[in-house]
Amino acid sequence: MKRRDLILGGISSLTLVKIYPLWANATGKNAVGIISDSIFLQYHLAEGHPESPARYRVIQEHLKQSSVYRDIDKPALHKNPEKWLDTIHTSEHIASIKKLYPEAYPVATAAVAAPLSAVDEVMNKRLKYVFCSARPPGHHALNTGREEGFCYFNQIAIAARYAQQQYGLKNILIVDWDYHHGNSTEAMFYTDASVLFFSTHDQFAYPGTGDPAKTGEGAGKGFNVNVHLPCDTTDEMIIEAYKTKLLPLLPEFKPELVLISAGFDSKINDNLGCFNVTDKGFSELTLMMKQVANQYCDGRLVSILEGGYNLEGNAKAVVTHINALVN
Repeated sequence: MKRRDLILGGISSLTLVKIYPLWANATGKNAVGIISDSIFLQYHLAEGHPESPARYRVIQEHLKQSSVYRDIDKPALHKNPEKWLDTIHTSEHIASIKKLYPEAYPVATAAVAAPLSAVDEVMNKRLKYVFCSARPPGHHALNTGREEGFCYFNQIAIAARYAQQQYGLKNILIVDWDYHHGNSTEAMFYTDASVLFFSTHDQFAYPGTGDPAKTGEGAGKGFNVNVHLPCDTTDEMIIEAYKTKLLPLLPEFKPELVLISAGFDSKINDNLGCFNVTDKGFSELTLMMKQVANQYCDGRLVSILEGGYNLEGNAKAVVTHINALVN
């Protein structure tokens, strides 16, 4: 096991996807939003830990320097995220996190509040695409009563259930391009045909899950898609995976909302990853998912920050992602 995975556990030239014309009004103000809050500057696991408030701070610095930030809407956090925790997590897990990690708990619940607010924005047609600049990440948060892979609550899974229960949506697409497999997201929907979970990752990195043979069980059979990618994965390789393995599934699935676990530790030179995806690759992935949202979901797309531990590289990838949403 690589050293970066030990840290995380304990503390072909291919044609790029064609980008089809996007909605004329899917740019500028009232199209794209960013949800952020100063609470994400609070709390860190340990001094020098890679999942630190600096991740949020540097992202905000880069966003404020970008040319599009001023004209982007900035909705507030949802006011009652705790009400929705038990749509995914057990009462025992919630109580244990609150007891064992009293400093982390309000930050982790705020990280849940961000995508709940984002879902409200897109469902009420105030915005089309919303990025949640929030931490800590969530896609490793199992119901163990403890922090798992820097995660406490699985905010993207909670957002999916919120969209279904609050707004009556049926089919939701979750894509996860984090370097690490979203094992909690897989577990929460493994028998559920209403959520199509598509993940590209290094299955031999933490948490050691994400075998492509794991495709779901019962009603969920075929709705869990794991794509292992090797170290040194390039833009072309990850884009080809989405183009050939995800897009063909969508005409039959017909998602009503796109949720993205936007982990930028799949970027080149990340401290905890070994992929070579560049900002251009993230731009292409974003445009592809934006087109999916426009084609199937009335333009509804919410992305949520997951990993990304090279501070400058992570922040630049976020700005690239926002620029692609604004287009």
